[in-house]
Amino acid sequence: MDNTSTSDIVIINGNSHPDLANMVAERMGLKNGGCSVFHKSNRETIVEISDSVRGKDIYIIQTGTKDANNNIMELLIMAYACKTSSARSIVGVIPYLPYSKQCKMRKRGCIVSKLLAKMMCTSGLTHIITMDLHQKEIQGFFDIPVDNLRASPFLLQYIQESIPEYRNSVIVARNPGVAKKANSYAERLRLGLAVIHGEQKEAESDEVDGRYSPPPTRNSTPQHAPISSSSRQRTTSVSVGVPEHPVKVKPPLTIVGDVNGRIAIMVDDLIDDVQSFVAAAEMLKENGACKIYVLATHGLLSSDAPRLLDESCIDEIVVTNTIPHEIQKLQCHKIKTIDISILIAEAIRRIHNKESMSYLFRNVTLED
Repeated sequence: MDNTSTSDIVIINGNSHPDLANMVAERMGLKNGGCSVFHKSNRETIVEISDSVRGKDIYIIQTGTKDANNNIMELLIMAYACKTSSARSIVGVIPYLPYSKQCKMRKRGCIVSKLLAKMMCTSGLTHIITMDLHQKEIQGFFDIPVDNLRASPFLLQYIQESIPEYRNSVIVARNPGVAKKANSYAERLRLGLAVIHGEQKEAESDEVDGRYSPPPTRNSTPQHAPISSSSRQRTTSVSVGVPEHPVKVKPPLTIVGDVNGRIAIMVDDLIDDVQSFVAAAEMLKENGACKIYVLATHGLLSSDAPRLLDESCIDEIVVTNTIPHEIQKLQCHKIKTIDISILIAEAIRRIHNKESMSYLFRNVTLED
């Protein structure tokens, strides 16, 4: 790239996505640094860096895949190896952050993404570049700067250039939790919005998180000081004990909005287990949608997702190359890929040259 002093930049990568690392290095006019990551027979991870990193700015490109635990250990060991080799700065380029969906407290569980953030900071990383976090608040778990890039400009451009008659489209949120993102796309494209309500799969907000534990018995309830007569008149009492929390009963799948005779475009940040997407697509088809597209930043596509998508009524699935999915593309001809290496390369260039990152976030709202 122009105006970039590349003499003290070293780009290395683990085994998660070497193709993306090579594309980023090529766009910056650099060669990939000499780093080999392999596993011994006992599955321990070994990292060997052949080039000198002393006093240099290291960019470790390592994304999350279905082998998330190995991806994490490779990243941590590479970062610590650079730290102990006196690197000036160590930037983790993690297009898809593993465990980002485990960012809320669950019953007798923990916030795993907070633990992962602490591990990354301890390993020696001084900066994080990622893309479309599941929840933007995850940035607060880190004690180092985090740049959360957006893939929405690439997806919006794809809609405008590659979907025929996109003006006859409607942006669809497959559940109310995605409504903000879908609304942002609809406003930018000046299209209508539809929301599917009554998800069959249990939503994250409905999972048991310990707040519905049985209340203490009346005998164990602590005694309080007597209440004055004037205060008692303004106090509403309840029956014995703590009142029970009403159970949520979700209605059957319904669509809020008109999709009849329109092109339905579902948007999300991650496609992993696709049953909910397939169920939403069937509902859209029953309500008269003529074509159905699914657009997402990260295409994890676990288990038998390619087969289910290929057999579904979805016409096209569009994801970026933050996660490698070449095998899945061979199993499902509907999957299309958008290259975002240019965005990562530009982010690295700006950070290295100490330039503002605001240009990469121009016209981006909180809902994106």
